[in-house]
Amino acid sequence: MSAQPLILVVEDNEVNQLLTASVLEREGFIVDLAGDSTQAMERLRERTPELILMDVQLPGMDGLALTRRLKANPATAQITIVALTAHAMTGDREQTLAAGCAGYISKPIDTRSFAGQVREFLSRPAQDARPARTDAKLNGT
Repeated sequence: MSAQPLILVVEDNEVNQLLTASVLEREGFIVDLAGDSTQAMERLRERTPELILMDVQLPGMDGLALTRRLKANPATAQITIVALTAHAMTGDREQTLAAGCAGYISKPIDTRSFAGQVREFLSRPAQDARPARTDAKLNGT
């Protein structure tokens, strides 16, 4: 992992993009933003991030379909992908894991613990396939 890890945030909501990016940048991460799967593929042609935070509901190709595509491509298969989703119902975790996500973080994010949650996913060895779930909720802060 580089001194300043690159995180690609794939999120169509601009408010969520700004919040996510500001929290991560404040903690020393470099952040790339993509508003949909097409933009995400363009960003991935430019640079390879250490981690992708993937919104599940995207316009066009959804986040799980994009995750499956990235995991099937040898050039992007080793990138850790974490679902960033408002869906935290029974079965949603299994769907994200089946698509190839290493785990998920529920939205709305908790700005106090979010960077630590991201660091936890970054600290895992690439070959560590054990999925995890991190679903702290924001309670008015």
